[in-house]
Amino acid sequence: MNRIYASLPDTIFDVMSGLARELGAINLGQGFPEDDGPLDLREAAARALIECSNQYPPMRGLPETREAVAAHYNTHQNLDLDWLTEVTVTSGATEAIAAALFGVINPGDEVVLIEPAYDAYAPLVARAGGIVRYVRLEPPDWRVTEDALKAAFSDKTRAVVLNTPNNPAGALMNEHDLELIAKYCVAHDAIAISDEVWEHVVFDGDRHISMLAAPGMRARTIKIGSAGKMFQMTGWKIGFLCATPELSSVLVKAHQFLTYATPPNLQRAVAVGLQKPLSFFLESRTALQRARDRLTAALTHEGFVVLPSKGTYFLNIDLAASGIDLSDREFALRAVKEASVATIPLSAFYGSAPKTQLARLCFAKRDETLDRGVEALAKARRLMA
Repeated sequence: MNRIYASLPDTIFDVMSGLARELGAINLGQGFPEDDGPLDLREAAARALIECSNQYPPMRGLPETREAVAAHYNTHQNLDLDWLTEVTVTSGATEAIAAALFGVINPGDEVVLIEPAYDAYAPLVARAGGIVRYVRLEPPDWRVTEDALKAAFSDKTRAVVLNTPNNPAGALMNEHDLELIAKYCVAHDAIAISDEVWEHVVFDGDRHISMLAAPGMRARTIKIGSAGKMFQMTGWKIGFLCATPELSSVLVKAHQFLTYATPPNLQRAVAVGLQKPLSFFLESRTALQRARDRLTAALTHEGFVVLPSKGTYFLNIDLAASGIDLSDREFALRAVKEASVATIPLSAFYGSAPKTQLARLCFAKRDETLDRGVEALAKARRLMA
């Protein structure tokens, strides 16, 4: 068996969601909305399934989808992408991340990961033969520092993987953060793999800035997007790889031997969605911000200390500051078993010296689910404080 995969534990997401199902608990752990996404997109996918070809689409993606991706990013982020040579459609953003890592890493290359980080990054780097170097963000601001970057980058650095907005921290990189990372990429001739799947889930009037727009980064950035996150249909697994023709020519070869192609009916529906007006994305953002604020207010009322969330579907509670003297994993397991509510321990998102007293909650849920979740968390706090 492959030693990298064989040594991995069961993912905490499967563990907690499995316990939630088994025990009938409220699931504030795994990050998927309770609603099934825009009806018009589901209808478009259904029509395409019946009326259009179901054979292999072009490996890089349907032209109409790639054109829509380029036009969407031009409208929303002022990015100038050539759909023909700079956009590839993948079977989800995780596949896009894998293709990016496999496409740029040679065995022995060093890859900087900014943690807390999506748990797929490190195993994929290892599978490509890379060596991980960590940059650690600290709560509650989760800011990138020059000292941390200076310590992590070296002459062997081939790439840095960043995620903004960040899952699980709910933090948003600003222009200064991106320029600081760009400075080290340029100095060390490194590529930035920029996981921007939460780019439309940004709150409080803030705006997402793509790493592609940072100084000196147009030719050395691989931007990754996700239709599943944009339209709150996480099961669709439609991702985007955006990079220069020179980078894309290699990335598409990695994509070819991962999935080759992506369901054409879903691609056609996503092309429709990408042309939706700005008002659609603003309304979605407003609804999620309202859910964030509802959950934050209720948790605070119950005595929890809640960290700020500037983006994504997630916020974090500080267990220690909330009077709970347990590790995040102990709290998560006891909360689901004794109070019937599932959370995710933030330590699952670290590869080195994890933070162990923060718990991540998903607020992309109906009001009644959030309210019941807070009641259950209050019960858990009473049991454990």
